[in-house]
Amino acid sequence: MVVKASPHTSYSIYEIIKEKAKELGFVGIGFLRPKRPIFFERFLDWLEKGKNAEMEWMKRYVDIREDPRKILNGCKTIISLAYPYSPNIPSSPDGIIAARYTEPLKEDYHIRLKRLCRRLSEETILKVFPDAKIRICVDSAPVLERSIAYMAGVGFIGKNNMLIVPGYGSYVFLSEIFTTSDFSFPEPKIMEDHCNNCERCIDSCPTGALKKPYCFDARRCLSYISIEYKEEIKEEFAKRMFPFFFGCDRCQQVCPFNERGERFVCLPSVNEFLNMEKDEFEKRFGRTALRRVGLERIKRNLRAIM
Repeated sequence: MVVKASPHTSYSIYEIIKEKAKELGFVGIGFLRPKRPIFFERFLDWLEKGKNAEMEWMKRYVDIREDPRKILNGCKTIISLAYPYSPNIPSSPDGIIAARYTEPLKEDYHIRLKRLCRRLSEETILKVFPDAKIRICVDSAPVLERSIAYMAGVGFIGKNNMLIVPGYGSYVFLSEIFTTSDFSFPEPKIMEDHCNNCERCIDSCPTGALKKPYCFDARRCLSYISIEYKEEIKEEFAKRMFPFFFGCDRCQQVCPFNERGERFVCLPSVNEFLNMEKDEFEKRFGRTALRRVGLERIKRNLRAIM
């Protein structure tokens, strides 16, 4: 049973959630009633053209992606959240680098963000709606996260297809809290596109994964190839990867809304990685984002770029 609050209390919970989210370090928050994502038709067309590459899992649960209410039975409210990650570049002593979001000295963002969202829920929503149901999603459920964040007014979609939060750029993790609690909040305002005539992201893509604004082909994306692709890396892509061995930030690091950041050494050298045993890798990186691809794929990537 959902506990109903009075109109005054109901509106107050919206303000309380916003303040608590800010206290926990979130830099963007938006509220939305569950509805069909605004870019759903574009997503279907993207799948139809095979631009999802070998990520077959994206074709599953399309009905849930279309109707967010299926994520949680009785869902009344979606809270979209953006949490920043460092603009600094994880580097090895010999200059190979990983995508910024990996933050190799920190716990995997999936774990960290779920913990923060759970705390936000427990310290706000569940105090007013103790019988409410909650489901937290952090890049691990069939949810069109950027569409939801855009519809909730958290940011706008850049020409590189990334969500850009004004004042913070696109170096943010997205997460959602789906809840059966029903409370008042202002109608979300969709942000205008502020890219204007800038196309730095498109010009910076070394493989043509971004051929034109808002058009993305995972089959040519170095982030996809270095993380998701299971076979040996083709030479045409391998020669364009360096110095990245895990992910690719090129279309973000040229964006005028993002900080440039500095390299900081927090990764083993190439030889250390290539000679590393699985047990050592698990000990050092077993709870970080690097674990997602595992040691063998990291070694594959390094052999390809060196």
